Amino acid sequence: MLNQYPVWKYLLILVIVLLGGLYALPNYYGTDPAIQIAPRRQAEVSAAFQQQVRGLLESAGLQAKAVEGDGDGLLLRFDDVDHQLQAAELLDGKLRENYTVAVNLASASPAWLEAFGAQPMYLGLDLRGGLHFLLEVDTSAVIERTYQGFRQDARELIKSKKLGRPRIRVEGGKLVVRYKPDEIGLRDEALDALKSGIRELAFETRDMPEALTIVGTVREKALRDIQRLAVQQNIATLRNRANELGVAEPVIQQQGENRIVVQLPGIQDSAKAKRILGATATVEFHLEDVEHSLAEAKKGRVPFGSRIYYDREGVQAYLLKKRVVTTGEHITNANAGFDSQTGSPAVFINLDAAGGNAMKRTTKANLKKPMATVFIEYKPQGKGPDGKPLPPKKVEYVINSAVIQGVFSRRFQITGLESSAEAGELALLLRAGALAAPIQFVEERTIGPSLGQESINQGTRSVVVGMILVLIFMAIWYRGFGLVADVALVMNLVLIVAVLSIMQATLTLPGIAGIVLTVGMAVDANVLIFERIREELRNGNTPQASIHAGYAKALETIADANITTLIAAIVLYTFGTGPIKGFAVTLSVGIVTSMFTAIMGTRAIVNLVVGGRKIRKLSI
Repeated sequence: MLNQYPVWKYLLILVIVLLGGLYALPNYYGTDPAIQIAPRRQAEVSAAFQQQVRGLLESAGLQAKAVEGDGDGLLLRFDDVDHQLQAAELLDGKLRENYTVAVNLASASPAWLEAFGAQPMYLGLDLRGGLHFLLEVDTSAVIERTYQGFRQDARELIKSKKLGRPRIRVEGGKLVVRYKPDEIGLRDEALDALKSGIRELAFETRDMPEALTIVGTVREKALRDIQRLAVQQNIATLRNRANELGVAEPVIQQQGENRIVVQLPGIQDSAKAKRILGATATVEFHLEDVEHSLAEAKKGRVPFGSRIYYDREGVQAYLLKKRVVTTGEHITNANAGFDSQTGSPAVFINLDAAGGNAMKRTTKANLKKPMATVFIEYKPQGKGPDGKPLPPKKVEYVINSAVIQGVFSRRFQITGLESSAEAGELALLLRAGALAAPIQFVEERTIGPSLGQESINQGTRSVVVGMILVLIFMAIWYRGFGLVADVALVMNLVLIVAVLSIMQATLTLPGIAGIVLTVGMAVDANVLIFERIREELRNGNTPQASIHAGYAKALETIADANITTLIAAIVLYTFGTGPIKGFAVTLSVGIVTSMFTAIMGTRAIVNLVVGGRKIRKLSI
């Protein structure tokens, strides 16, 4: 019989619509301005602490809408952003020593919705507020590190060819190789070897009475490549770190030769974001020099190839070999946890193949010898008298030193950390990767959620007005069938919101524009179907045959039109940036859901109302 679906198809459509409504519902409840309080070191979040927090708020005339336990911390909800920010400033001043106070936005959905994993959509920087940073990459540090690498290459090359033992240094941004005045033959052979072995450098000789010198300078093209790759690697690392902060769809892109724009929607804790994004922390693993005396080294007689390091407090000294076993660049994964034997905080490390092989060779050749983990970071020093940022200060200290008890390669652990919070942050930085070069924060802007509220209201109004106008037009022009299309249109909007919420996609102003465009486009399919039904009726076909032919014959045209638009949306997403991607996502989702509602949704309603019946006239 014409125009009837099997029962399973009705049930499938009903389930999809109900699930769509369920996962779209959290957006009705929205989010609450909130404060998260997390303990540091040995601090606890107890009932007495909750009372202390309530007392501090009441003494300042502030009232939290709700105070909830949030895992190991405390979550305070407020009615508006002004009270949230006032409370955050108060609590941070009172609790800073033992607790971390951070402002955020918490879902206001009821618990039964959260039990289904239903969450509201993320909102972009222009709607939700957040942080905007302009960063400048200090490429001089990566150039210095590159020269140190060339220095090591030059030493190994000269040693392998047995060309004497010249002094090889990095001085004034150049590689300098010095031979004694009577070693001109060795100098000339070394010059030829270096020219053929290290092509990135341009070499020249500078003879002086006290030494015969070879000077190597990075070629212009190689220098540009080094700087460009440093910026690109920093962008990739910053994107990883933004993901670790829990930011959905961050905007991270290059601006000019050595600047990077970072936008973090929904993040209000500027201090934490700057600490995580700007940290140039990494680790290096060095063997301890057990063949020489630490006491003699501390008197100034440091053996060649070794160096003195200190612990965090600057008290305990270590004599370590300069040769690096492996670095944080070879770390593929890092997770915080606790040592199974001592119960102390630890970071569990996974290395890539190259790092694992180096670690295996080292541990196999140095059993029962100590190996130290050196923590390295660059700390910003603010601005100089001229107002320009000072170069960051390099800080190095030994986290721990342990005797190699057995051969290991790709998996091991780092201990000696002060707290589980420190272990967690170190694991985050190692997991996200090390910055190729230090960065300076040139510009910082905090955009409050209230600034985006007007944009949200205007965007919502545009969707509502567009929807109402389309609903009225369809109801007037296509009568009963127009009302069916109106139901499908509302269903389509609900499904778009639901899919975006499930994807946890970021909604921006261009994304709202994509939804408005989809609302207009969603009825195109129904217009094609309804006009085809009218044509079949004018040709003298029965109502049931006209309905069947209308849906069957219009399907190919609908598919062609929507697929071409979908291809354009995919291209926009692939090659676009931030806001353009937001538009492309909502447009793509809207195309898919509109095809479902316009073809299957309206057909199901029409089949239920008029399918299988003898009718003489259609309301179309």
